[in-house]
Amino acid sequence: MPAPKTPVSRADRHAWLITGPLFVLGILLSLPVVLSKDARAIDYNIEYAPVLLLLAIAASHMQLRFDVRRQALIFWMNDVPVLLMLFYLSPELAIVIRLVAGLIWNVFSGRLGPHKVAFNAAGHIAGVAAANLVVFELGLGGAGDPRTWLVLGLGIVAGNIIVVAALSGVMVLLQGVAYLPQFLRTSVPGFGVMGVNIVIGLIMLLTLQASDWASVLLIALALLLGVVYRAYAQFLRQHKSLTALYSLTQDIATTNHDGTLPDVLLGRVRSLFAADSATLWVPAHGRHQETLLSARFDYQGLLDNAPTPDLFRQLAMRTGETIAVGPKVGDPDLRATLQDAGVKDVIVVPLRSSGVPIGTLEVAGRLGEQTAFGKEDVQLLETLSAHAGVAVENSRLVDRLQFDANHDALTGLANRRRMLEALGEAMSGRAAREVVAVLLFDVVALRQVNDSLGYAAGDKVLIEVARRLRDLAPQGALVARVGDDEFAVELRTAGADAAIAVADTLRAGLRDRMVIEMLTIDIDTNVGVSIYPDHGSEPEVLLQRAHVATHVAKSRGIVQLFNAGLQSRSVRRVGLATDLEAALTAGELEVYFQPKVALKDRRLVGVECLARWEHPVHGQVAPPDFVAVAEHTGQLARLNGVVLREGIRRAREWADAGRSLSVAVNLSARTLSDADFPLHVAELLDEHCVPADRLILEISEEDELLGGGRSLPTLNRLRDLGVRLSVDDFGVGRSSFADLSRLPVQEVKIDRTFVQGMATSPSDLAIVRTIVDMARNFGLDVVAEGVESELTLGLLEDMECGMGQGFLFSRALPHERFESWLQVQTDADPTVAPAGEVRWLRAVP
Repeated sequence: MPAPKTPVSRADRHAWLITGPLFVLGILLSLPVVLSKDARAIDYNIEYAPVLLLLAIAASHMQLRFDVRRQALIFWMNDVPVLLMLFYLSPELAIVIRLVAGLIWNVFSGRLGPHKVAFNAAGHIAGVAAANLVVFELGLGGAGDPRTWLVLGLGIVAGNIIVVAALSGVMVLLQGVAYLPQFLRTSVPGFGVMGVNIVIGLIMLLTLQASDWASVLLIALALLLGVVYRAYAQFLRQHKSLTALYSLTQDIATTNHDGTLPDVLLGRVRSLFAADSATLWVPAHGRHQETLLSARFDYQGLLDNAPTPDLFRQLAMRTGETIAVGPKVGDPDLRATLQDAGVKDVIVVPLRSSGVPIGTLEVAGRLGEQTAFGKEDVQLLETLSAHAGVAVENSRLVDRLQFDANHDALTGLANRRRMLEALGEAMSGRAAREVVAVLLFDVVALRQVNDSLGYAAGDKVLIEVARRLRDLAPQGALVARVGDDEFAVELRTAGADAAIAVADTLRAGLRDRMVIEMLTIDIDTNVGVSIYPDHGSEPEVLLQRAHVATHVAKSRGIVQLFNAGLQSRSVRRVGLATDLEAALTAGELEVYFQPKVALKDRRLVGVECLARWEHPVHGQVAPPDFVAVAEHTGQLARLNGVVLREGIRRAREWADAGRSLSVAVNLSARTLSDADFPLHVAELLDEHCVPADRLILEISEEDELLGGGRSLPTLNRLRDLGVRLSVDDFGVGRSSFADLSRLPVQEVKIDRTFVQGMATSPSDLAIVRTIVDMARNFGLDVVAEGVESELTLGLLEDMECGMGQGFLFSRALPHERFESWLQVQTDADPTVAPAGEVRWLRAVP
């Protein structure tokens, strides 16, 4: 199998465009001198030729390096032997010795291609030929004549100008005209070196003139200078490396917290090692994805790929050892692989954290054809990787801390802090016709899941809700968990209607049943929407108003868009908290009574006790408002106590008056979670000597049936007392009679929305009929709420519904008006039973 061919570079293809003319120029500059009879008549000191050849070879070892883009400019001490050759040797011999010394150095170094050797040879010929021409035209005097010094110096300058011009042509050919000024600026130090070389050469010339044996001293001095220079150059490189290493470690320390570590690290490493590329690779680990970034020559920023094959990084990661491959070092197979990739040399060093490899740092393609990475570079990169490994691990730690600070630990979603930041960014960057919408989802009955199935099941519900929102949310939207059971979606959209449409879609997707620990759970959400700029100009305000809309959505069952009316109601609730406490203390809350009527014979069988509050400033406060205030301020127990005590007291008075009326009191789920509540009820019943079966406690279907029965122990204790239990607002939830059968209840109250729609909606009529039939089969009493027309009353009577309650009979009345109403109805009806039962009741406005 034939060896793979090395790709032909642009320099190889076009080298003759510079080298050819340079050869021709050298020949043309040599002809006037070589063909001149005056030049041949000069008596040259040919015996100095061997000494000058050795000096020229030694001078080739002493060099100063300057990197210009992909090219390396190297300045030697060659001007010193050339100056001496201009004085002692013939033009032809000077050219030959300079050419031979250069070729010997090229062969010794072994790093140059044929095109580079040819260019250097042409440069030697042209440079010495130009210097010979200047010396020939201006003439030389004695070695001690200052004019001779000037002429020799001008000859050296002319020769260097020819070489710099040729290098400029190479730069334009390879890099373009745009980089010529930078090249010329970098060449300026070379002329300073040339000045030093001229002075040293003149000193040597004067020394040789003093004694022929001085050549021995000059050779010894040249060798000594070579050794000293090389030592000094190595010292400078080490000093430069240490300075760069210190500076880089300082920069790494300051960039660990701002996310710019790869940019600083790779850019500085590439520059420090004069490499074509520097690459950082960290494989995927945990939630961190794979990182592969390269700083390249002539490219601003970082690339997400590397010029070297992945084999080198995997090998370094697997073995934990440094991989160094170049023209003369490294495994032959690896060298062949590197050559196929078009890379000259590479060093790959494992990055370690606590002794464990976490990635690799590499440099590839040392700039300049005559140079390659050496042992010092390997040691320097290994030293640097020790700092970089810790920095990368710390950067990941900082990234993890920043992630944790902006994300919810359970769901992985953005948290409230990140949501507010994103809202601010979206507000400042929205388009003219866009709005920024906040959709707030409140997960219904999560507390009940936690109580009945445990917090682990509740966490799984939250994780599933988060997953569904992430999958269903529009592209570009941010999904966040902003509360225990609250999720927010931030997005830019066309307007409020579009935002509500998205909210409807997301809510519908969340309603799909979830299977948690082999149990199927139905999850619903209340959704509130606020938009910028209509509903606020600050992120906190926008999110708070979405909360207000969500709270209202709980009672309406729809996606609720915020409006100013909702905010005023919410603000008023906050102000009512202190006033409610004072009102409870002062006894300002009043209990109203609404009749419950047996539909078969129109008898008054009981009343429902309802709290009312007349605020001195706000007037009549809606019950949902002050009940919500009581729940959130811990005053619900006092509120329930007021209604319960008043209801039982009035039941005693009515019993004493010969009217055996039951009293019904609404209770919240929070009240039933109080283990001492049954004891409190028993004490009130005993205090007023009221039979327990005269008290009916109404519980919400939504609170209890969908809540997993967390209050079941309290309900059983109340049943054991003899208290009757009723399920209020039945039908609005998704529970069934099978769910109802596990509760110790004796009564079902059909929600008013179905009863009021019976006369016009066949579906509502069917629902009410089904509830009545099923309740009768289960042995439960049925109360229809919201009876407001004779037509509705007739339909209920036809389906043999037990009791009714509504404005057709009477609205809720304070005690005095209720007594007056009761007296009027009793007096108007001649068929009053001895027990005071009333027939043919009529509505009271």
